[in-house]
Amino acid sequence: MKKRLFILVLALVWAQSLQTSVAAERPNIILVFIDDMGWGDFSCFGNEDAATPNIDRLAAEGVRFEQFYVNSPICSPSRVAISTGQYPQRWRITSYLNNRKSNEERGVAQWLDPKAPMLARSLQQAGYATGHFGKWHMGGQRDVNDAPPITEYGFDESLTNFEGMGPKLLPLTLKPGQEKPGRIWEDAENLGDGYRWMLRSEITSGFVDAAIPFIDKAAAAKQPFYINLWPDDVHGPYWPPVETWGDGSLRRLYLSVLEAMDTQLGRLFDRIRNDAALRDNTLILVCSDNGPAPGAGQAGPFRGFKTHLYEGGVRSPLVVWGPSIVRRKGHVDRESVFSAIDLAPTLLTLTDTPFPDGVQFDGEPLVATLRGEGNSPQAPMAEIHDVQGLLHAMRGEGGSRQAPIFFRRPPDRDSFYGVEDLPDLAVRSGKWKLLCEYDGSNVELYDLSHDRAESTNVASNHPEIAVNLKAKLLAWHSSMPADNGATYRKKQAKRK
Repeated sequence: MKKRLFILVLALVWAQSLQTSVAAERPNIILVFIDDMGWGDFSCFGNEDAATPNIDRLAAEGVRFEQFYVNSPICSPSRVAISTGQYPQRWRITSYLNNRKSNEERGVAQWLDPKAPMLARSLQQAGYATGHFGKWHMGGQRDVNDAPPITEYGFDESLTNFEGMGPKLLPLTLKPGQEKPGRIWEDAENLGDGYRWMLRSEITSGFVDAAIPFIDKAAAAKQPFYINLWPDDVHGPYWPPVETWGDGSLRRLYLSVLEAMDTQLGRLFDRIRNDAALRDNTLILVCSDNGPAPGAGQAGPFRGFKTHLYEGGVRSPLVVWGPSIVRRKGHVDRESVFSAIDLAPTLLTLTDTPFPDGVQFDGEPLVATLRGEGNSPQAPMAEIHDVQGLLHAMRGEGGSRQAPIFFRRPPDRDSFYGVEDLPDLAVRSGKWKLLCEYDGSNVELYDLSHDRAESTNVASNHPEIAVNLKAKLLAWHSSMPADNGATYRKKQAKRK
């Protein structure tokens, strides 16, 4: 035992002496965050109705995670969580950002406070080139035309859609038999100069077209880069290439858009894979911002849809690729439970980037998990393959998330997609998932190790677990700034 400890100490000293050279080769990061796509929509996650070969290849060469969660079942707060490493409730963004009046009525902010601890800003301050290409939806949309530009959040360059401030691509629509394209969200022209119209069916390629020169420039300067590539074409309304409309059904249009998006992303992935220097030092992450809309995407075996706190609304597929970073090629991690708020502290740790001063992340640094090196709090030494792995293990930056994951529904989504009274709150802790109302009533408890479809409420069989989880959930809820979820539906009913 003493000999083993001595060897480990020597190894740590050696590793620390090399840390400067390791940091000099900090990995590039590309985060692909897809809009409104279900857990089961990639073919590598079981979709037999459509093919996503470019994503599937990433999974075959990397790690596929089956118990990854986003932190809201709707877009804007989900994007805040993955960008900040904190619960979106802290920043009063708990539903999609709409027009001013609607935002005020629901008790949500008009835009994300630029003081939020942005992952991009921390990386930018550490010397990374940072670019955002795709949907933003954290401020600047409809009549909210005085929101900060995306570049105020730590990005050197940006190109977005109609839901952000700065240069943007606006969608033209075209269906079979139509000669002249139409326009949607035409009022978005008032959100600033720099807009360009292009076919919605090709808009992901427009974002890729902007991202690749950004990569080229950073690579030429030998500068590490961080890129958000956030496609919005899988969000309805669906406008695939005209030759792929098929019968025009909602499902067919969705599948065609999904396949077109995968094809367009392939060019970005090939740019990295075909460059030895980038291939050996780039991490690509691909996931969804929330669950699917009914009749379009699919949540696999899970209950619920977008806007629901059931698994179908908050569980996301996650694929992580990086040949020199991810250590288990073709691995499927079915056990590790973690979430989008964990990505910011994890990526900062992986890149040896200091955490922002005075910030307490709600997420945990889970480097070993992301690298596919185990599901325990600390990866076994036998599974640690390099200097960084040793450093992270010795610092305790190990496997599965230890704290529970908490959720609050959007204030305007108490009744949606045919469900008249959706749970207000939820928590995932270990194998257990508990849902309830704001006051703790209507408790639902599910053992996800045996019932991932959330079909059998076992609260009465495990009263101690239910009481304990409910207490933690209500305490978390009361610690967060309130929105108008408790009164919003009543106001709407009075109007009618």
